[in-house]
Amino acid sequence: MSGEFMVHETAVVDAGAAIGEGSRIWHFCHVMAGARIGKDCVLGQNVFVGGEVAIGDGCKIQNNVSLYDGVVLGDAVFVGPSAVFTNVTRPRAAFPRKDGFETTSVGDAATIGANATVRCGVALGTGALIAAGAVVLDDVPAFAVVAGVPARPVGWACRCGERLVEPDLGCEGCGRRYAPDGDGLRMAEGC
Repeated sequence: MSGEFMVHETAVVDAGAAIGEGSRIWHFCHVMAGARIGKDCVLGQNVFVGGEVAIGDGCKIQNNVSLYDGVVLGDAVFVGPSAVFTNVTRPRAAFPRKDGFETTSVGDAATIGANATVRCGVALGTGALIAAGAVVLDDVPAFAVVAGVPARPVGWACRCGERLVEPDLGCEGCGRRYAPDGDGLRMAEGC
């Protein structure tokens, strides 16, 4: 145990990284100076966190995920094993574009499935659910479920993760109800 958070002996946390109380950083992780990790987060084996990354409270980052500069995760985000985030639209080894990193924002309670790829510069809305193996090239509205290559909308998901029943947009699992809000959804009043 290191202070108010846990860092496995094989992990490297650079001086200047901010790690919230109750967070756990497991085998072979590397957290760069300047990274901000919220409270009660879990970083699985072999996770990399760049120095200009912000991770909200209660996030779970599974094994073999690299969060490069420009990635911003809200609270309670789940990132599945080997999911990929990019940070440059047109990378070239001979033409470094470190001044061109694009921000990728992931809303509270969003889920990114195993082996999904998220192109830089997109925004994933609150509660968005990205299917395993999907390739996300565009913004994903709040509570939308997307799947495929490229990722396309296939339905809606409740904050609890269950599919919403259309047309009333109610959750049979927890009883929450939703209403249209722009391209996405919002929880209905009283939920």
